[in-house]
Amino acid sequence: MLSDTADLVVLRVPGPLGPPDLERAARPIAVVADDETRRRIEVCHRFVLDSHAASQAIYGVTTGFGPLVGFPGRSGLADQAENTLNHLTAGHGPDLPTAVVRATLLVRLWSLARGHSGVSLSVIDALTAMLRTGFAPVVPRLGSVGASGDLIPLAHAAQALRGNGYAYFGASRMPAGDALRRAGLQPLRLDGRDALALVNGTSLTAAAAGLALASIRRSHLTAQVLSALLADILGCTLAYLSENLLTAFGHEHAAAVGREMRGLLAGAEPTGARGLQEPYSLRCGPQLLGAAGSALDYVASVIEVDLNGISDNPVFFPEQNEIAHGGNFFGQPVAFAADLLTNTTVQMGNLAERQLDLMVDPHRNSGLPPVLATIPGEQHGVQGVQLAATATVADMRRNATPAAMQSLPTNLHNQDIVPFGTQAALNALDQSRSLRWLHGALAVALRQAVHVGDRRPTAPACSAVMDRLIAEVPPIDPDRPLDLDVQHAADVLDDYARERIN
Repeated sequence: MLSDTADLVVLRVPGPLGPPDLERAARPIAVVADDETRRRIEVCHRFVLDSHAASQAIYGVTTGFGPLVGFPGRSGLADQAENTLNHLTAGHGPDLPTAVVRATLLVRLWSLARGHSGVSLSVIDALTAMLRTGFAPVVPRLGSVGASGDLIPLAHAAQALRGNGYAYFGASRMPAGDALRRAGLQPLRLDGRDALALVNGTSLTAAAAGLALASIRRSHLTAQVLSALLADILGCTLAYLSENLLTAFGHEHAAAVGREMRGLLAGAEPTGARGLQEPYSLRCGPQLLGAAGSALDYVASVIEVDLNGISDNPVFFPEQNEIAHGGNFFGQPVAFAADLLTNTTVQMGNLAERQLDLMVDPHRNSGLPPVLATIPGEQHGVQGVQLAATATVADMRRNATPAAMQSLPTNLHNQDIVPFGTQAALNALDQSRSLRWLHGALAVALRQAVHVGDRRPTAPACSAVMDRLIAEVPPIDPDRPLDLDVQHAADVLDDYARERIN
């Protein structure tokens, strides 16, 4: 049922929308549009209706869609809206996670509420009402080429809001009409340009990329924490974190990683038993993670613009009496950024897997037993965890092929070049989950190293993080299934990073 606004996180449109807001949309939230915003939406809607009444050509209102733009559309606006969704409800594949779908509709609401898409206020009110509940449309993963907006996924979402197809209410999947009733929502009624405005934007692309970025930002900090823990537990010398060294490198993000790791390792007591130079998975951590930080900043700059822009066609400017037909629904900026996000994430995954390998190797781990087994042979420590980590990294690499230049002409060559930004963004989101798991796997190994090596971290900050891990992950003695331990460790690290970043 509808929730009281006082109980919910409140977002005010058209204020700035960022990746953390997308994560909040996984649960019921309140979106509030002020009177001026509602006035602009109504003025633009009236402009579209008046332009139509004056027989002005408007794509998707007076015309067919895509390559059929040269043919007249249906004479009735409600019928035209119906036809918009019917021919696009053609997706397939697994259901997208409800958190992704709800974030997508938040992004679409943000674009429509700018008052340049010509939608009726009823669409805005329906989206805000939905976001206050546990309702989420069932949206299949495959269908969008990210060029004329995320047409097919958004058509499925709009159909569910009308009571067609399927939806989730909470964790339960059911016919959309039943989910609407359980949520206390009325089926959405569409007229004029409402249907096309709902589907004609890259909102799924932006939402998936934004969610991926929010997670990977935390994983980037987690990678620095785990690298510090590893160095402390092994008793490494810390010359590779020298402020002079990293300043001389000239890359500010590498210097920032060095500062973070020096803070984490303040008070650490190296054993003096390690070699002069550590393997690259330790020694080059600031350079690798610094480059990752630089990439994440660029990705964030692109995604934040996209989240707060208008992805639609046409775009209406009532004050200038202008109807601008163009290509703001072409998702190339986020496509490029999402591919970079994937590359960055996979390299951080490579780092975590190599650090795990270092920890389990008795020839390189400062004398700890092989695979960190308490009694090697009788027990097998993190052997299974390492195997799963190897499989995970292989999967990440295999799925790291860039999507943003895989253009295939379609739609009778109307869409003769496309960016596949939706696939790029969803791939980045998949990679973010794999990286999170790899960090959990490395954390379980570090926790086990404390058990078998009888050496706790010596730096107070590292020791505090280890205490949090120890509270959630018992020692592996004897062997036991470790799948849930890896998840719990990943949660501990994610919570720590969230606290630090927020």
